Amino acid sequence: MTWTAPKIDRRTEPELGAERALLTGWLNYHRDTLLHKCVDLTADQLRIASVEPSTLSLLGLVRHMTYVERAWFRQRFAGQDLPDLFDFTADPDAEFRVETADPEADFAALRAEIAAADDAAAGRDLDEEFTMRRRDGSSYQLSLRWVYLHMIEEYARHNGHADLIRERLDGVTGD
Repeated sequence: MTWTAPKIDRRTEPELGAERALLTGWLNYHRDTLLHKCVDLTADQLRIASVEPSTLSLLGLVRHMTYVERAWFRQRFAGQDLPDLFDFTADPDAEFRVETADPEADFAALRAEIAAADDAAAGRDLDEEFTMRRRDGSSYQLSLRWVYLHMIEEYARHNGHADLIRERLDGVTGD
C-alpha cells in the first residue's frame, strides 16, 4: 500500500479581534496551508526536489518547519533544553535530506511540535522577552510577539515554495 499525505479537515481561518487571536490565527492558517499543499501526494512525490540543483521538496519543508517550530518556541523562547531533531554538525541542511525519510513520522513530528509550541506559548505575555546570543558573544532581546511574527513570515515564505513544488508535481494550484 502506498502512503499518501493525509487530508486536513479544513484550514483554520484567522479570526478578527485582539492581537493574540490575530497572531495565532494567522500562524495556524499558514501551518494548515503547508499541510494542505501535501494532501493526496505519495511518499515518493513528497520527496521530489523542486528543480535542480535545489534539493527543496515538500517533505523537506515539513521537516524544516518542524525544526523551526521547536527552535523558536521551545528551545529559544521557552528555554527548554531539547536536542535538535537533525544532526546539523554533520550536515547544515540535514532536514532537507529526505531520500530515506519517513513521511508518516515526519508529519506526526510536525503536528507534535506544533502542539508543543502552542503549549510553550500558552498564557505567556506577548511582550515576554528572551535573550539571543550572536556568534561574537554579544546578545539581544526578542519577544514572543517577534516569534509569532517571524513564524508567520517563515511559513508564508515556504508556503510560496510549496505552491510551486506542488504545481510542478501534479498541476494543483490555489490556496
